[in-house]
Amino acid sequence: MEHRRLIILGTGPAGYTAAIYAARANLEPMVFEGDQAGGQLTMTTEVENFPGFPDGVMGPELMEAMKKQAEKFGAEFRPGVATDVDLSQRPFKVVIDKEREYTADALIVATGASAKLLGIEGESEMIGRGVSTCATCDGFFFRNKRVIVVGGGDSAMEEATFLTKFASEVTIVHRREEFRASKIMQERAKSNPKIRFVMNVQSKRVLSDGNKVTGLEVVDNRTGETKVLEADGVFVAIGHKPNTDFLRGQLELDDIGYIVTKGNTSETSVEGVFACGDVMDSRYRQAITAAGSGCKAAMDAEKFLEGQAAHDWSVTLNA
Repeated sequence: MEHRRLIILGTGPAGYTAAIYAARANLEPMVFEGDQAGGQLTMTTEVENFPGFPDGVMGPELMEAMKKQAEKFGAEFRPGVATDVDLSQRPFKVVIDKEREYTADALIVATGASAKLLGIEGESEMIGRGVSTCATCDGFFFRNKRVIVVGGGDSAMEEATFLTKFASEVTIVHRREEFRASKIMQERAKSNPKIRFVMNVQSKRVLSDGNKVTGLEVVDNRTGETKVLEADGVFVAIGHKPNTDFLRGQLELDDIGYIVTKGNTSETSVEGVFACGDVMDSRYRQAITAAGSGCKAAMDAEKFLEGQAAHDWSVTLNA
């Protein structure tokens, strides 16, 4: 069973930034990349809102640069997904891919959150080429174009309203007769002249010409009739699921499953375990906020480990 002072679970902007800061602090972190090395940005084409890139940068390119920067300072990356942990005693135990076991004095969780997808034909193939799960990230690319937002909650209303800043027309598609969104969010969307609604239909297939999205095929729940809604983009806004199943019963999570942190820190309910990025942030979910929280997690972990070292040294002197 291999031991490290610090293990980081997950990559993406949060995990990579935590690795950079931890490595520069000589903590020699071991980073497990998760099931998608680089996180959600590896599925994004051009990123235009990350500071320092006035001409934009490709998502995979940005993530690869962050990884190289962390490796430069001594971070070690390994493939694998955390499938179990034991945080009840120190050192903490981490199980990777249900078989490999490691121990650590401190742990940073940066496993992110996965956008829920519709699971329909053509959806995954067109992610980054007209299908998106983030209006803030990709809305700019649909200036003066028609877009569809699929969903019925507050997220869908918020995404649709935001997209009216760029798109010529926004269509909210929902599978039920009524929305789940709060009244104020519904009223805001309904009062916007750019937004129209198609209700009580089931999304069936994302249509494309092979290079870009051309529309969404839906089925009317009442009549069974198939319709085609023409559009240049489809935004899926049916929520996110934090990747924390392996932490249940080990850390305090909120009702949805996001890790609960203390105040303005990255500290969790277990001393020595820290969280950063989308796994603890249900509100912003941006690359830059994830990176910032990764910095905080590494600094908090460094401070914790320094305190542990001082304690161990004191115990040794007094033995």
